[in-house]
Amino acid sequence: MSSRRFQPMALIKHACIWVAVFLIFFPPYILVLNAFKTKEEFTQTSVFQLPKNFFNFDNFMTVLERANLDRAYLNTLIIIVVAVIGNVALGTMVAYILGRFDFKLKKVIFGAYIAVSFIPMITTQVATFTVINNLHLFNTLFASIILHLGTDVLQIFIYLQFIRNIPAELDESAMMEGASLFKIYRTIIFPLLAPATATVVIIKTINIYNDMFIPFLYMPDQKLAVVSTSLMNFSSERSTEWELMSAAILMIMVPIIVLYLFFQKYVFAGIVSGAVK
Repeated sequence: MSSRRFQPMALIKHACIWVAVFLIFFPPYILVLNAFKTKEEFTQTSVFQLPKNFFNFDNFMTVLERANLDRAYLNTLIIIVVAVIGNVALGTMVAYILGRFDFKLKKVIFGAYIAVSFIPMITTQVATFTVINNLHLFNTLFASIILHLGTDVLQIFIYLQFIRNIPAELDESAMMEGASLFKIYRTIIFPLLAPATATVVIIKTINIYNDMFIPFLYMPDQKLAVVSTSLMNFSSERSTEWELMSAAILMIMVPIIVLYLFFQKYVFAGIVSGAVK
C-alpha cells in the first residue's frame, strides 16, 4: 500500500474553503443569537453570547406590528410579479430579434447593453428621477415596476445561448404555413426558452426582493414600503434597535433563502445548459 504524500496546496485549499464557510455563516449566526434577546439583555451582554430564552418571540411580534410587514410583503409581491412578467416578455423579444435577424444596428444594440452594464446606476439617477417624476410615477409602485422592467446583458446572454440552438428550420416551416413573426415567437421560441426563463425569473426575483435603493428613492411613502425599506423603522440617526433589527432581517431573509434552496437547481441548470450549448 502506498502512503499518501502530504500536499500543502490541498491543505491550503481546504483551509480557504472553511474560512469562506465561516465568513458566510457567521453573520446569520449573530443575527439568530440577538434576534431572541430582550433590549436589556442585548445591551448588557455580548453579541456573541447565547440568549437566555430561544422561545422569546416578542421581537418578531414587535417587528410585525411596527414595520407592517404584511403590507410590505404584499407591495414586494406586486412589484415582483408585474415586473418579472414584463421583464421576461421584453427580454425574450429582444433576444429573439438579436438572435434570429441580421440588421445594421444589431451589433450597436448588443454593444449598448454591454456598455450600460459598466455605468454605475448612481450616476444616472438625476435623469432617471426626472423621467419618473414627469411620468407622474413618483411615490407609486409603478416607479419600481418600470425601473425593473428593463432587461440586462446577463438576461440577454442567457436567452441568446438557447435561441441560437433552436433550429431556424422551425421558423421557416411556420412561415410557410402562414405564421407571423409574433406567432412564431409565441408558439415556438418562447416555449422552448422555458429553462432559461426559469433561471431569469429566479435571479430577477432575488434582485428585486433585495433591492433597497429604488424603493427608498422613488417610494418614500410608508404605505409603499417593501421588505427592504421596512428595516428603516428600527434605525434612526441617533440609535438603532439592534435586537429588533436582527429579528426583522431574519424574517426578511427566510423567504428568499427558502426560495433559493428549492429552485437553485434551475438557476445552475439554466446557466450551465446555456454555456454548454
